Amino acid sequence: MTAAISARGLRKSYGDFEAVRGVDLEVAEGEVFALLGPNGAGKSTTVEILEGLRPRTGGEVSVLGADPATAPRSWRAGIGVVQQAATDLADITVAEAVHHHARYYPDPRDPDEVVALVGLADKARTRAGRLSGGQRRRLDVALGIIGRPRVLFLDEPTTGFDPEARRQFWGLVRDLAREGATILLTTHYLDEVEALADRLAVIAGGRLVAEGTPTTVGGRDRAKALVTWVDPDGVQRSRATTDPVALVVELNALGPVADLTVTRPTLEDVYLELIA
Repeated sequence: MTAAISARGLRKSYGDFEAVRGVDLEVAEGEVFALLGPNGAGKSTTVEILEGLRPRTGGEVSVLGADPATAPRSWRAGIGVVQQAATDLADITVAEAVHHHARYYPDPRDPDEVVALVGLADKARTRAGRLSGGQRRRLDVALGIIGRPRVLFLDEPTTGFDPEARRQFWGLVRDLAREGATILLTTHYLDEVEALADRLAVIAGGRLVAEGTPTTVGGRDRAKALVTWVDPDGVQRSRATTDPVALVVELNALGPVADLTVTRPTLEDVYLELIA
């Protein structure tokens, strides 16, 4: 598949400190890709370089076929950005902000529809400075998608969302992906990654340490499962195995067992091991 985002040997230094150390990354057109890592790992720096908001020290980068550092203004129209935090626009209303940003793009979405899409229809006449943290994040998302971006960067977009708002946002991301948008997502919510991402990469210490799907990254699909049960004598037992189905069949052949459970490592388990 054609790569919408590509990085080769990407580096970023601040004086003697190397925040990003030779990252290789490729995201296919129409893919939802999650970039995970602890605070300070280099993921926000990497994303800002891909967005064209921060210069790189070395390496090659291509987004929609252009180098973000030198791309023309027309390239920007195909990019949507939801940054980690925003504090501007405090004195204008939600509707004014979205209508204003729509004018920057050649083929924007209908601003009123976007306001409703992010769940802010009842706050359309409210000044941005009076919104709650979660509501302000919804406005940030509205500004990120108003231009029908071909590539959308979402940097911890659901921070401050309540559970219902997060699920609504997940639906929005799925709809955008179905429309053909390429989405690069950073988040600390691993259930969000499992719900949305086609693939993911883990960055730690400025380097990619693993890449794969949510079910295979870090060898998750090959990790041992823990089988626990209570035998006929009432003794609780457990065994780690790479073939839990065979063990369950074996146990059933030996006689009745109670409280049988099979537990595989979660994505959080694998992630914490990768960044340790």
